[in-house]
Amino acid sequence: MTHDRPLVVVGDEALLDEILRLAAAVGCETQRAPDIAAARAQWQHAPLVLIDDQAIEGELPRRNGIMLVTKGPPTPETWQRVFDAGVEKVVSLPEGEQTLVAALADIAEGPVTPGGCVVGVIGGRGGAGASVFATAIGMVAGKHGDALLVDCDPLGGGVDALLGAEGDNGLRWSGIHVDGGRISMPTLAEALPEHRHRGARLPFVACARDKTGPTPDAIASIVAAGKRAGNVVVCDLPRHLGAETDVVLRYADLVVLVVPAETRACLAARRVAERIDDRASRLRLVVRGPSPGGIYPDQVANAVGVPLLTSMPPQRDLAKTLEHGQLDLRPRSPLAKAARLVLAEARARLDVSKVAA
Repeated sequence: MTHDRPLVVVGDEALLDEILRLAAAVGCETQRAPDIAAARAQWQHAPLVLIDDQAIEGELPRRNGIMLVTKGPPTPETWQRVFDAGVEKVVSLPEGEQTLVAALADIAEGPVTPGGCVVGVIGGRGGAGASVFATAIGMVAGKHGDALLVDCDPLGGGVDALLGAEGDNGLRWSGIHVDGGRISMPTLAEALPEHRHRGARLPFVACARDKTGPTPDAIASIVAAGKRAGNVVVCDLPRHLGAETDVVLRYADLVVLVVPAETRACLAARRVAERIDDRASRLRLVVRGPSPGGIYPDQVANAVGVPLLTSMPPQRDLAKTLEHGQLDLRPRSPLAKAARLVLAEARARLDVSKVAA
C-alpha cells in the first residue's frame, strides 16, 4: 500500500539517488512525485514526506512529518522558508545520514517489537564452554520465537562449527559492512545463514575462517537491530575484554559467566568478573560440572563473587557430538535446561524494567 511508504518529492537527481540508496539499505520502499502538485493525492496519507529546497519555493500543504533533505548545511534563506512552510525537521547530508536512515528504518520495520533482549555469554577461563552454552541458549530461544546468535570472538572456533554449518551460504563478519548506523533486521536475516534443529530457527553471525572479526560499531548495529525487532540476541563474548565486549555489555539485559567447578577456573573467573564490575547487577554465574575436587556450585559462586543462576551436570557424549559438528540439543539435556533458566531470567528482567518505567 502506498500509504505505508514515505513520499519523496525531490527534484535534485543526485540528492534523490542518495535518498533512494539509504532507503534501500534499510529495506524501505518509497513513493515518488516530481513536484508538490503531483504529490497532492499522497501528501496527507504518507507516513513521512521528504522534500528538497526546490519544494519549499512554493506553498506547501500543512501536515506533520515533513523532512527537508539538503546537500550540505542549509542557507539562512532556506531556514526562513522552512520556518514559514512548517517543516518539522531538516537533515543535511552527509552529516545527518544516520538521522534519515533511522526515520526510514522506523517506517520499514514498524514500531519496536516488545520482548527483545540481549544475553551476553563469557567464559570464566579458556575452554569453559561459553561458546557451546551461548549456542544452546540461541537454539532454545529460536524454538520459541525469533533469535539471533552473534559470534563476537574472532579467536574462537566459530559458532558455525558448533552448528555444523561451516559450509552454509550466508554472510560472515568479513562480508558485513556496517559502521554503527541503523540496519533492518529482516534484511539482515535474509543475508545470514540459518541453522534449523528440532523446530528451532537460528540465524547467526559467525567469524570467517580467516578470523576476520567484527568492529564495535558493527556489533552495535546488529545487536540493536535484533533487539528492536523483538529477537533474543545471544552474544558469544571473548575473554579479552575490549571495545567489542564493551558494546555488548552496554546493551545486555543479562550477562552469564560460565565457570567450570575447578579451583583455578574460579580464580580466573574472579578476574573476569572484576573487569566488568560496573555491570555487576546484570552478571550471573552458571557453573559447569564435573568438579574434580568436589566443589559445590555455591562455593564456586562465593569464590568468584557473582550470584549463582544455575549449574549444569556433565552431559554424556557432548564432546563427541561437538567434535563432529553435531550439537544435538535434547530438551531434557543439562544444556537445554540451563539455557531455559537463563532465558527465563533475562525475560524476568525485562518485566521488571517495564514495571520500573
